[in-house]
Parts: sequence; structure tokens; C-alpha cells
Amino acid sequence: MPTWLVSDLHLEASRADIAKQFLEFLAGEVRGADALYILGDLFEATIGDDDPDPHQSLIQSALAELTQQGVPVYLMHGNRDFLLGDGFCKTTGCTLLDDPTVVERYGQRVLLTHGDALCIDDVPYQRLRALVRDPLWQRQLRALSITQRQGLAAQARAASRAHTSTQAIPLMDVNSGAVERLFRDADVPILVHGHTHRPGVHPLSIDGKDRTRIVTGDWDRAGSVLRWDESGFKLEHRPRPVS
Repeated sequence: MPTWLVSDLHLEASRADIAKQFLEFLAGEVRGADALYILGDLFEATIGDDDPDPHQSLIQSALAELTQQGVPVYLMHGNRDFLLGDGFCKTTGCTLLDDPTVVERYGQRVLLTHGDALCIDDVPYQRLRALVRDPLWQRQLRALSITQRQGLAAQARAASRAHTSTQAIPLMDVNSGAVERLFRDADVPILVHGHTHRPGVHPLSIDGKDRTRIVTGDWDRAGSVLRWDESGFKLEHRPRPVS
């Protein structure tokens, strides 16, 4: 059976179409799979493991059912859901991965990362990323009331949209030098990441060695999944079913 990799679903209550397609994916092709990897931004925003959002509870229940069926699910933080923690993993049975992480399956060593750390040309974003990934800052945020955190999350989403709208696309894409350094440090032939919402397969040559960077897409207009098995990788575009 294959392993599946996805990222950037940005699930939220206002996008029931995305949740429906993802839930059908979990209940269908992923059942019996070797594993599922979620490479960040499962949710558009979350305020912590005590988030009362019923939409997120629905997703948690589906993931819990999948892991109870024996399918390992691995989760990586993105830039939207960095407050997911041990409570979420206990509820769902998911395993939280460090970013980046090297995994080995089917005789291949592959480096997995959300991808935002590679976008170093966007300096303001990298400053923000360093702040929100700081454990002390996160503890202080979790100590706030649910209402306070909900307000801050709404402000953060608005600020993110404003920042994105003013940035040139190259600044928000990965930096080639950062990609090369990551390949050298990890010494792997394949890198898989999300975040940029620009799905594709990019062959590279680094220090005379063939490398491949695979980018998983977002689910805004259609599903984007990466199938991994003994034959290698296949990036698949899944049109949204008509309701």
C-alpha cells in the first residue's frame, strides 16, 4: 500500500468543501495505507489544543478513527497551526514530527519540511516565524483566555493576508541557496515540502549529484496529494467533486 503526503489544507468552518473532500480522502484511499504525512497548515488557524471549534473537532475525530484502524498519521507544524501539541496528538493518535525530518520508506531517504523556513528572502516573515516558534512565547500565548487567543488569531490572519498581498511572488517562494544548503546538510536525494502553494516536481543538480524537490499544493480549489510507493512519487491533482 502507498504512503500519502499532503499539506496546506487550511481547514476552517467557512470552507466546508475542502473538509468534505479531505474527509472522503481519509475514509477512502488512505484506509489501509502505509502512512499519512501532513506537512503543516492542516488548519487555517488554531489557538491550541483546547480550541473549541467544532469544525476542528470533526477533523480530529476522523484522524482518530484512521489511526485506530492502524494507519500511522504524522503531523508537522505549519505557519498556521504551530500551537497544535500533545493534546491534539493524544486525541487523534497522530505523531508530531520535527521540522525538518528525514524518513526512510521503500528504500528511499526523503527529507520532509513544511517549507516556510526556506523562504528566507521574505525577511519580515522570517522574523515572525522565529517569534511564534519560540517555546516561551507559545507558553505565554497558551496562558491567555480562549477569547483573547481567538481575537489574536483573527488579527494574525488579517495581517498575514495584508502582508501576502504586498509581496512579490519570488520573495515568498523558496530561496535556491537555502534549498541547496538543506540538501547538503541532510544528504538526501529527495526533498518534499509545502507552504508555497506552487505544486511541482523540480529536478536539481547539486555538487554533481541528482536531487529532486517536490512541492505539495494547497487545497483551495482542488485536492493535492503526493503518492509514495515502491515505484517512487506521483503528485496528483484532485478536482473538487461537484456537490
